[in-house]
Amino acid sequence: MTKEVHIPFTRIRIGRFLFLLISILLVILVRPFLEDFVGIKFLMDLFFSLILISGVYAVSRKKNTFLISLIFAFPAFFMQWSSYIVTFPGSLFIGKLFGILFYLFLIAVMIDYLFKEEEITADMIIGAICVYMLIGAMWSSIFTMLEIAHPGSFRIPDSAVSERSHFFYYSFVTLTTLGYGDITPVTSAARSFSIVEAIIGQLYIAILVSRLVGVHIAQTHNN
Repeated sequence: MTKEVHIPFTRIRIGRFLFLLISILLVILVRPFLEDFVGIKFLMDLFFSLILISGVYAVSRKKNTFLISLIFAFPAFFMQWSSYIVTFPGSLFIGKLFGILFYLFLIAVMIDYLFKEEEITADMIIGAICVYMLIGAMWSSIFTMLEIAHPGSFRIPDSAVSERSHFFYYSFVTLTTLGYGDITPVTSAARSFSIVEAIIGQLYIAILVSRLVGVHIAQTHNN
């Protein structure tokens, strides 16, 4: 039996999904305050690398899932950082493709865990939050790939400083159905993808809440 690790001076257990959640939150909460001091491209690459590493760790409990996650994560990591040394046509597109496959794999593994878990734990709640965040991160890569393949798919403000940064923002605005309207899909494909993401976001929340209620009821009866 593995020894449990807790946050110092507390009884809060550090689960396998906590570092993944922290990595994603760094992109959202910390990156904007560092843009004036560090290049935004470097920051996005750095935080994306943290998501890759913590994502691999999150599914490392089983050997098979660990190896598959490495197969998807390594090309995405390599394509991302190799651009600082040498660039070649399609490198960003290939890196994004492997990033999407990595996100899809993580989401599948974590959803499988969430729907097999029979007890509501802190790790389960954190995992559920991570899945929602990963869906948003995955769609930001999809939108980036769409813009690369068909430039002008989105109407983007001139003040936008980074393609990856504003698609990350647009993805979560769409996922949560806020719809500020500052970035808008122009082509049919962009609009269709945006609709699909919005639907997935709402369905995930509805299904997850139902699952958590079901587990809670089962726990109550067992106790």
